[in-house]
Amino acid sequence: MTTSHTENATAGSPDYVSGVLNYLADKDQHPVSYNFKPPPGVPARTGTYAKFTVPIHSARAILGQLSLDRQGFAVTRQDSAVANFYDADEVRKVYYPEVERMVREFTGAVKVHVFDHNVRSRPMAKRRENGAQEPVKVAHNDYTLKSGPQRVRDLIPDEADALLKNRFAVINVWRPIRGPVQESPLAVCDARSMVQDDFVKHVLKYRDRDGEVYSVAYNPNHKWYYIPNQQKEEVLLLKCYDSDGRRARFTAHSAFEDPSSPPDAAPRESVEVRTLVFSAPEAAA
Repeated sequence: MTTSHTENATAGSPDYVSGVLNYLADKDQHPVSYNFKPPPGVPARTGTYAKFTVPIHSARAILGQLSLDRQGFAVTRQDSAVANFYDADEVRKVYYPEVERMVREFTGAVKVHVFDHNVRSRPMAKRRENGAQEPVKVAHNDYTLKSGPQRVRDLIPDEADALLKNRFAVINVWRPIRGPVQESPLAVCDARSMVQDDFVKHVLKYRDRDGEVYSVAYNPNHKWYYIPNQQKEEVLLLKCYDSDGRRARFTAHSAFEDPSSPPDAAPRESVEVRTLVFSAPEAAA
């Protein structure tokens, strides 16, 4: 059952819209989702979510002030030579190297490992076309304190011990395939407005392993942003894990329905790429 809560917000204000976000209803829950047919009598998904109407601010006025280490997200511009983002081989061959270069230059990292991507389009997902998935309309973060480092061990096992001795982050690179995005834009929560207790472990069951993400519990201090009419050259970087606790570590995010969008807005089409980002050893103080 879904409950509903409303935070007072004036929809007509030009710097934000009132958007509905799905939060985990009770932080004492520990949701579990099966990515295969569960055992008899076991539900495929657990966890109850509640709808909250919150102000979602335009990030356009502060684009130059955004920082991966403060807010947990940032925006840059990048042209791509990819002709068809629904061609997975072309994305891996052309876009992965573009993303690796861009993230390395943006962060100053010594090593960037691009390892995965998704494309999203609600109509295509319903038609099961192009491997597309639907936008996720639940507040979440893609990695946890446990699953962030585990991803390095899974993907780069021979180097993991050495790499994990220094700071590393998991950064998602999110962009429109076509712009502007008006239907189901992505909202991102300022990491400074969150506390660790807002994040609740959500176990993902696979046949050969268990993964972890975070569901997010409501906190009235949360401050959400989005990029109205985001164009395909506007690339959003989201930090989903950072081993350095002195900086923004996680970035809650969710798709939402923008009430200011035209009723005939084209369905959102987007691509997100996941990267492991490794920093140089810090000099001794």
